[in-house]
Amino acid sequence: MIIVGCDYHPGFQQIAFVDTDTGELQERRVEHPEVAEKFYRDLAAQGMKVRVGMEASGHGRWFERLLAELNFELWIGDAAEIRAKRVRKHKTDRQDAQHILGLLLENRFPRIWVPNAENRDLRQLLWHRHRMVQARTRIMNQLQAVALNEGLRCKKRLWREQGRGQLESFRLAPWASRRRQDLLKLLDGLDPMIVELSQAIEQEVEKSPEAQRLRTHPGVGPLTAMAFVLILGKPDRFQCGKQIAAYLGLVLLEDSSGNRRRLGHITKQGSSMLRFLLVEAAQVTVRSLPEWRSKYFHLMMRRGRQIAKVAMARRLAIGLYWMWRKKWDYEQVVKFGSHAGQLGTGDGVQ
Repeated sequence: MIIVGCDYHPGFQQIAFVDTDTGELQERRVEHPEVAEKFYRDLAAQGMKVRVGMEASGHGRWFERLLAELNFELWIGDAAEIRAKRVRKHKTDRQDAQHILGLLLENRFPRIWVPNAENRDLRQLLWHRHRMVQARTRIMNQLQAVALNEGLRCKKRLWREQGRGQLESFRLAPWASRRRQDLLKLLDGLDPMIVELSQAIEQEVEKSPEAQRLRTHPGVGPLTAMAFVLILGKPDRFQCGKQIAAYLGLVLLEDSSGNRRRLGHITKQGSSMLRFLLVEAAQVTVRSLPEWRSKYFHLMMRRGRQIAKVAMARRLAIGLYWMWRKKWDYEQVVKFGSHAGQLGTGDGVQ
């Protein structure tokens, strides 16, 4: 078997590989993509089993497809853990490749879960819609600024027929008029595109029982439910709700030592899109459920609005995780879920 430690870069990769049968160690720098593809295809022609280890990084989908085509085993590791296992402060590409190879040989390589091709493609659908909505919001904000500069302040009414007519009727300078015209044209093109993408997400949710179950929670729509299922992958990857919050970057930074405890802002690790969607969904849940509304206003009075929003998003993420893991819909959560602190036990054990 050949074990390859790969220090991957967008334009090249530095590799250190060893033949476990003979113990022969070699190092090489291969350029992307032609030289690298030829090297790995030559290994495949030898008919030997190959395992490649590399840090988690972007811009390597073509490389992953190549190894899958050649039936090579690819291990992707946590870059932070690989870096933490490094003792020497001297760092080069050659030493990085040797370090990864050493972790593979010593069975200390911090391998992580990798989504399949279908999961990744569906994530592209979610990201595409998310970016299109952000682009539309930026365009609408610019048009609102144009209206405010002309003395028109009507907020959401600007996008109705009467408000848009007023916006188009303003006499502006030539380039300001050109800007308004181009922004309106872009806005008209984005609206049907977002509708089409939203319909595609609805269709994918219909194929996913897990996402349909999560949608039963008040405030959770198809986009949030689908993103939660795709990004977390499998519920058995996590042991408790705290791990979910940490994975999504909804826990506090901590730098404590001895008798000193220092806490900071949330870590913001993990998917920024899912974190954003959870914050938005939690605000809808707050408006829908009296219990959540009471908790939100209590936190807001004590810690401020922004912290309260994040706290409710964390609570929502943990609740969705347990719904997913126990295969419950929201009605079952209300009926059989935690009733700690309540006098009546409902359908629980007396």
